[in-house]
Amino acid sequence: MKIDRRQFVSGAVIGAATLATPSLLRAQGAPIRIGEINSYTSQPAFLKPYRQGWELAQEQVNAAGGVLGRKIETLFRDDAGKPEDSVRLAGELINAEKVDLLSGGFLSNVGLAIADYALQNKRLYVASEPLSDAIVWAKGNRYTFRLRPSTYMQAAMLVEEAAKLPAKKWATVAPNYEYGQSAVKWFKELLKKARPDVEFVAEQFPALGRIDAGATVQALEAAKPDAIFNVTFAADLANFVRQGNTRGLFEGRAVASMLTGEPEYLDPLGAEAPVGWIVTGYPQADIQTPDHVKFREAYRAKYNDYPRLGSVVGYDTMNAIAAGLAKAGTTDNEKLVDALKGLKFTSAFGPVEFRASDHQATLGAYVGKTAVKNGKGVMVDWRYADGAKYLPSDAEVKALRPAG
Repeated sequence: MKIDRRQFVSGAVIGAATLATPSLLRAQGAPIRIGEINSYTSQPAFLKPYRQGWELAQEQVNAAGGVLGRKIETLFRDDAGKPEDSVRLAGELINAEKVDLLSGGFLSNVGLAIADYALQNKRLYVASEPLSDAIVWAKGNRYTFRLRPSTYMQAAMLVEEAAKLPAKKWATVAPNYEYGQSAVKWFKELLKKARPDVEFVAEQFPALGRIDAGATVQALEAAKPDAIFNVTFAADLANFVRQGNTRGLFEGRAVASMLTGEPEYLDPLGAEAPVGWIVTGYPQADIQTPDHVKFREAYRAKYNDYPRLGSVVGYDTMNAIAAGLAKAGTTDNEKLVDALKGLKFTSAFGPVEFRASDHQATLGAYVGKTAVKNGKGVMVDWRYADGAKYLPSDAEVKALRPAG
């Protein structure tokens, strides 16, 4: 077969143009693409507001001109709460969709699966919600960063209050997976350190999303604890509270409870909300700091609704990524990873930093007590616990984080 000169030149030009297309598109301002993976169908109470907060932040960033002269585009994927699905989706987003980085994660076991994928494939992963400390400590790696205050941090916040109680005999209840196990481990360790006279007399680990609340309450009652540490959330929390109220489990007993003050979990309880529990949460209507007021008003204007904590996490994760891109000055993966180390950005709760030592953000949480007002559960007597004050030192992190 003979190819004349005109055919050869024409083919070469077309081929060169084809090969150059990706770089040309980037030069012309093609969107920066983020692959966001989350358990949208299995955890809608948290993740619908989360996506709304994310999209609000993305809209604001893009309206201000984007980052590096380019708009940000997010490809949302649903892992249905399954680690194996999250890894498959991560591969599709990186290899087929050519995203510049990964983000998201709700359940801790899913977050750990994505973090391992990030390590094996050397791609940046900004974990938004998964709370297990293993994500940044025991299984921490160069490519993974985490936004939310961890199980260690929130346990430390609750222990600070729990240690003041006269209670000596404690029982625990938590979902039987990475998050629940990690929360109980740290609460026990930190409370024993603060109060050596404390003992733990019972523990219950019901299956996530399938708590047999009657049996759980009965087992806890049989142990006759002075106080209870609760880690259940969502539908498990509602069932636990209702059975506990019905059977008198909480009468005369103190309860310290992780996440229970978040509107996602407190609002559905209505007038059945517990009274006097020490909780971490988000009293959104009462927070009047400038950064939060600005966020809350923009959220209400866009969605005609009040923000949940998920809204804050989505909003802050998106803004953290945008700040990291701006600092890096590029979407180059390794340079972006380096830029996130020590990155300072403004969250809805104020200034936050990704620590260089362990890639944990210093975002804090609100700590207070539950009450019922006008037939609704609310947080009272609350304070903001700055995350930076509830993290181990850089020297201590070296022992907790083998990867360095």
